[in-house]
Amino acid sequence: MNLSVIYVDILIAVNVFIDFILISCTRKFLHIKIKYIRIILGSILGGVLSLVALLPNIIFPINLAVDFVSACLIVLVAFGICNAKTFIKRVAVYFSLAFSFCGIMLGIYTALKPNGMAIYNDVIYFNISPILLIILTLVCYYILYIIQRLTKGVGGCDVCNIEVIINEKSYSFLAKVDTGCNLKEPFSGNYVIVVENLLINNYIPSEDKARIIPFESLGGNGIIKGFKPNAIKIDGIQKENSIYIGICNNVLNGDIKALIPAELAYKN
Repeated sequence: MNLSVIYVDILIAVNVFIDFILISCTRKFLHIKIKYIRIILGSILGGVLSLVALLPNIIFPINLAVDFVSACLIVLVAFGICNAKTFIKRVAVYFSLAFSFCGIMLGIYTALKPNGMAIYNDVIYFNISPILLIILTLVCYYILYIIQRLTKGVGGCDVCNIEVIINEKSYSFLAKVDTGCNLKEPFSGNYVIVVENLLINNYIPSEDKARIIPFESLGGNGIIKGFKPNAIKIDGIQKENSIYIGICNNVLNGDIKALIPAELAYKN
């Protein structure tokens, strides 16, 4: 699949658009909360790196290495610095999505044979109408979205958007729905959302508002400090002020640093 002429502006624009979709899918798969400016910056970098298509044909091992390094750079710019394990997971998901996208596009090319489409050194190039480009990309996006919905993301977990108000300050974060998390404040019996303290700016409740909440887990028993926020929303729905926030430090692994009981997440 070769074209006699490649327009650099079209090459970059197409791959900026494609990388925006891939980064967005990676964010959805891993439930990463990032600002859209980072997605845009990562997409622009992906568009610039697509200039590798202008190089002479690269042999497979080198081409694979170039693809991997490009994926690492894009993930670093889009999602920021993190620990090695999380970074590897992010790169693996992005890399897998990129190859899946390329495979889908090859299938579409085989079935429809649109004029002006080519792949150079694993970089997709379209010299086609913007409308057809949008249609083809949306088809790929929704195929990947359906896969994400069927698998419920990497790790098979659901998440909720949590917003809490503490002393007139608002904090928003994602919480993993945990069917094994039934932590309750012992006196009231109200449910507790477990949150890493960094998500609420290392807030420390005053002694008159703090509650000691015992817990049991496979790792042993212990206690955490909890408190009632001034207000709380779960997936944008205002909840009655009976839910406690339990504070922990450097306990929860992965990108999501909060746990919510399934009873709270699925309660209407």
